[in-house]
Amino acid sequence: MAGRKTAQLARLRQSLARLQGGHGGLPFGVAGIDAVLPDGLARGALHEVSGFGPAAEEAAEATAFIAGILARLTPERPVLWCLRRRDLHVLGLARHGLAPGRLILVQARSDAELLWAMEEGLKCRALAAVVGELDELTLAASRRLQLAAEGSGVTAFVLRRQSRAAAVPLMMEAARPLAAVTRWRIAALPGRPQGEPGLAPERWLVELWRCRGGVPARWVVEACDATGHVLGVDELADRSIAPPWRAAG
Repeated sequence: MAGRKTAQLARLRQSLARLQGGHGGLPFGVAGIDAVLPDGLARGALHEVSGFGPAAEEAAEATAFIAGILARLTPERPVLWCLRRRDLHVLGLARHGLAPGRLILVQARSDAELLWAMEEGLKCRALAAVVGELDELTLAASRRLQLAAEGSGVTAFVLRRQSRAAAVPLMMEAARPLAAVTRWRIAALPGRPQGEPGLAPERWLVELWRCRGGVPARWVVEACDATGHVLGVDELADRSIAPPWRAAG
């Protein structure tokens, strides 16, 4: 009964969002995350996702996190993925729920060209989403992407792949304004051993560090599976807890 009421409430919220000019939201199915994002991840909006920790430049966990969302976001529609590096692991995306057959890949020669491709893609209502891998994102560019996403209802994701040499200190990055509705950081954590060695589920530290109308929070989750769902493991009530690589230093 409680589950039915929760589903009905989610549908009502999405209907109200559409009446108010929004496009509804996509719930995560994890109590802690859905409590912070009661309307789900906003559709027809811009979201920024980046990695952090030693492997931030590769952004493997951030890429997989986006793939899991896309697996559940209008799954019958294709996804435009704009990139500059030829290192997108398509089979890895499939492992987290994003079927290779849904991908339309565009390789750009510069961030400016990539942003143009994203904006053009966001005009196409036949797409489920547009993803762009960028080293940097300015306020002006983020505003254009947000307005394009709002206008078409196509969801936009900026996957930040910032090199260590160009990395911006966290406090400076947090203070820099962007038009993104949410800003996420994803990092790998050691898996919890379960029986046989090497079979521990992959775990992530998921940090929602900026959210329009919401509050920052972080969670430990098991990585999304082939259905695109993450599994809540443990909420970090103490937000001062440092990632394990900092604690070791």
